[in-house]
Amino acid sequence: MNNKEYFDEEFEKVILIGVETEDDNTKENLDELEELALTAKAITLDKIIQKRGSIHPGTYIGKGKIEEVKERVFELNATGVICDDELSPAQMRNLEKLLECKVMDRTMVILDIFAQRAKSKEGKIQVELAQLRYRLSRLVGSGIYLSRLGGGIGTRGPGEKKLETDRRHIRSRIGQLKKELEELESHRELVRARRKKTGIPLVSIVGYTNAGKSTLLNALSGADVLIEDKLFATLDPTTRKVELPGGSEVLFTDTVGFIRKLPHHLIKAFRSTLEETQHADILLHVVDSTAQNIEANMETVYETLANLKALGKPIITLYNKCDKDPLSIFPIDNRAEKTIKISAKNKQGLDDLLSAVEEILKADRKEIKALVPYSDIGILQLIKGQGEKLIEDYRPEGIYIEANVSQKICNKMEKYLIK
Repeated sequence: MNNKEYFDEEFEKVILIGVETEDDNTKENLDELEELALTAKAITLDKIIQKRGSIHPGTYIGKGKIEEVKERVFELNATGVICDDELSPAQMRNLEKLLECKVMDRTMVILDIFAQRAKSKEGKIQVELAQLRYRLSRLVGSGIYLSRLGGGIGTRGPGEKKLETDRRHIRSRIGQLKKELEELESHRELVRARRKKTGIPLVSIVGYTNAGKSTLLNALSGADVLIEDKLFATLDPTTRKVELPGGSEVLFTDTVGFIRKLPHHLIKAFRSTLEETQHADILLHVVDSTAQNIEANMETVYETLANLKALGKPIITLYNKCDKDPLSIFPIDNRAEKTIKISAKNKQGLDDLLSAVEEILKADRKEIKALVPYSDIGILQLIKGQGEKLIEDYRPEGIYIEANVSQKICNKMEKYLIK
């Protein structure tokens, strides 16, 4: 993206700061932070990296580097700085005092983007809850820190107008939001229970942010999920029913994109949404094959899934955007059952994808032969949605059927099975 296209008065003008330790990808992280900042309406004027053994506990960067940053803020007329890691309240206060400008961190930027993106009631509650927890830990005295933020990043979102600077009011609001979220989670559990009762398999689409998950869901189902070339374009999960080649149906659900250094406030607030991955029968891991840090992005996804305890089920890795460079050689993913090259935008490789999903589901099914009387014809609807019908023959004594079904359906049709 060309920053000049966005250079207007509503955008903040910032300098990015990162600390490089021995095993860091700080340059790549700052490139990503620049994209995040732009999505949150901030223009990056400069990037400054300090090599240190570890992050300074009191000021994030060392004294000499602080002077350098302060000079650049003055020279470039920057409105603030963004640090690539989550700052402690003390680090943020000290840096603000020494730099004499607005200080933000990666967490604040991501929270701001989430605040702009949340559309559903649950999404808005989750964002406000994460914002309040973040701000509560940074409350100073009677709210001096929050009053210094002014406008822009860190001040937007569902909780903006409701936010009180008094700790008691914030804690009260957090309690109220948690209660509302628990009610929504109870509803989500009921929906999950109904889905399990029907037995329709769930396929969860996961991946690094902006890898093309929403584009894939749209291509598979004809859904109208928002698609933008921005980080975290999709925040609220969407579920759509898709028919597999053999005629059985599955549910595909989109999830919020993962990212390096995903703030713990967000993981905690969005746990109920992210837990959808735990209940999935198959995970589709969408990878942006054009990304410079493809292996690091993949590792971030697996680490996040591990934290959510969502591993231990079949994974299909999809190298998306392969139309941009068809001859590319992609990393081997030993954790996946299968890897497939696709272009969600051009709908390339989707037949292979659906066949792979069907193949994995078939592994847990068994072939049955049954004769169902016309008086109980409704039971065949179970096979339509959850199994693969091979033969259906209408006979005088009933409907003869051969199909691949799950053990649950097999048990329900026990009295009609032909041994």
